[in-house]
Amino acid sequence: MTKEKVEDAKQPAQSEGLNIDKKTILSILAVLAVILVFVGILTQVVPRGEYQTDANGSIVDGTYTPIDNYRMPVWKIIASPVLAFTSDNAMTGIAILAILILVGGTFLILDRIGVLKYIMVTIVDKFQTRRYALIAVMVFAGMFLSSTAGILEESLTLVPIAVAVALAMGWDSLTGIGMSFVAVAFGFTAATFNPFNVITVQKLAGLSVFSGLWLRLLLFAVVYLTLTGFLILYAKRIEKHPEKSIAFESDKAIRGKYSMTECRYVLDEPSIRKATRVFVGCLGMVLVGIAASFILSYAGGRTENELMQTIGSNASLACMAIFFPVGGLLAGHVSGLRGKELWKAFGKGVKTILPVVPLIIFILAITYILDTGKIMHTLLYHINSAMHGISPYGAILLMFVFIAVLEFFIGSGTAKAFLIVPLMSMLCDLVGVTRQSMVVTFCMADGFTNLLYPTSGLMIIAIGMVGISYKKWLKWSWKLFALEGIVSLAFMMLAVAVHYQ
Repeated sequence: MTKEKVEDAKQPAQSEGLNIDKKTILSILAVLAVILVFVGILTQVVPRGEYQTDANGSIVDGTYTPIDNYRMPVWKIIASPVLAFTSDNAMTGIAILAILILVGGTFLILDRIGVLKYIMVTIVDKFQTRRYALIAVMVFAGMFLSSTAGILEESLTLVPIAVAVALAMGWDSLTGIGMSFVAVAFGFTAATFNPFNVITVQKLAGLSVFSGLWLRLLLFAVVYLTLTGFLILYAKRIEKHPEKSIAFESDKAIRGKYSMTECRYVLDEPSIRKATRVFVGCLGMVLVGIAASFILSYAGGRTENELMQTIGSNASLACMAIFFPVGGLLAGHVSGLRGKELWKAFGKGVKTILPVVPLIIFILAITYILDTGKIMHTLLYHINSAMHGISPYGAILLMFVFIAVLEFFIGSGTAKAFLIVPLMSMLCDLVGVTRQSMVVTFCMADGFTNLLYPTSGLMIIAIGMVGISYKKWLKWSWKLFALEGIVSLAFMMLAVAVHYQ
């Protein structure tokens, strides 16, 4: 990078970094506040009850007991945003916040020194004559990584790059989110070897780890084709009529920032090229961590080694937390940002992500209220009662709806699995649904809804990065949810019809 451009790079611009849209955050924070009040009221009016659990925290069927002498104190509901950090879910929330802070600091450095522009220009040039192949490749990569290794939080790092590429191609930011974060979330839906849902659910259901793979591979293919086709058709429409995009106004600032004409100077700067190589090298180490995560999770699941599985489940996040910021800092150093200027840029990037912190806190608070209020087991008990005596087809549909509703309150697939799978496994035996069918139903209901609810902090952050409101998000994505809902219905019916094992 020339001296002049280094000096320019050190001068902060208004549009640097992730730039979380504050209006979007405030509107969703208001929705979360209403939800918090609502679940607080539920703890006061819904009968309390509790199942006994085994040593692993799994529910034991037939042990539900009403609790008549307990009601969650109102002061705990009011103080839940603070008390949530004393719960079992606190470490999960803190880990997500830590990852987000590191991502925010790193992206501002990459943006300031021109690495993001370099990556964008390189990708666009490579796929300029194969525009829709780019969508197909990126969707497959995102779905594959989440379907096998279970990445989700890590996908937030892809969003700014994917959006910049989409805009440079003449599409919009929603297309960019679709071929990055949406693809990853749908990979969770079509999970093949995912340690967070497939391994956990199958073990809790007493099934051989990774058994029943044929149907999950078929589901992956159908979901991939559906999502890719949807995005390509949408991208073609936006190419012809950009003004029809609901993100047209909010995209204007980003389009100006990542104009191909104005960004091509980065290809002629050796320091930017070198910085990009350093950063991409560190990203390679993240991919190594993802591969290690999959291998350890697979081996742990096969050998029933809980320690190996735990290490494997956390390896990808640990590598992301280490190598992503290290890559950004090294790239900044190589490009000419040094010492105080480098850390000042990182600190400013951290500030860009701070508006999302209250969202994570409110989501943790909602989960804390439901857990402390002791009404989740009551809901499980009534679902259990409702499923007796209905047909296998009706039972599997009820399971899907129940898991999808539960996702609103409990975002973690692993936490939901430990809470409901032991009970649902017994219900499967009673109503004639195979346990393998329940596994694929769990994955589908858990995966799609990662993109639907305002209690999904990662989704809110992804759309907030590009200034898309939750209302606009639903307006754009409802057709996609409808399509995937039809796919889910078809596969649930198929699983019951063939007595899926």
